[in-house]
Amino acid sequence: MSRNIDYLPQLAIFLAGIAAGALTVVRRERSAGMNPAAVQELKNSLAHLETRLAAQDSASTQRFTRVEARLEEHAAKLAEVPSTTQIIAAMEQLLSKTMSSLDERLTTQAHSIEVLKTTVSQTDSLLERVLESLDSLQTYSDPADQSDDMLLHRSAVLAP
Repeated sequence: MSRNIDYLPQLAIFLAGIAAGALTVVRRERSAGMNPAAVQELKNSLAHLETRLAAQDSASTQRFTRVEARLEEHAAKLAEVPSTTQIIAAMEQLLSKTMSSLDERLTTQAHSIEVLKTTVSQTDSLLERVLESLDSLQTYSDPADQSDDMLLHRSAVLAP
């Protein structure tokens, strides 16, 4: 595309040259009957046209150069932008890591709950045994108090 644009100003100059040549041929044919002031005016007009055309060519070349530079900058920036498939792959990877982390945490919490259930069960069992031991100690201590009293009563009864 830039090659075609580069040829545009040169083509315009070429066409201006053809027009100038055609005018010159027409002038020569008419110059026999034209006055020199009109010929000079025509030459000045042609020189002015060529100057304007050269300035336009220069301005166009500068504009095209700037446009091409900006296009290259935009192309470089566009190349840096990740594609949709890259973005999707990154999102899938992030989601996979997040789900894996969540699964690990849930597994850890489930294990902690199981350990807590076991601990509570063991604590209940231990507490039950302690209470049973206390009850058995209490029942043993009550008859012992009564048996001491019985022995005292027996010796008093046997002594007479």
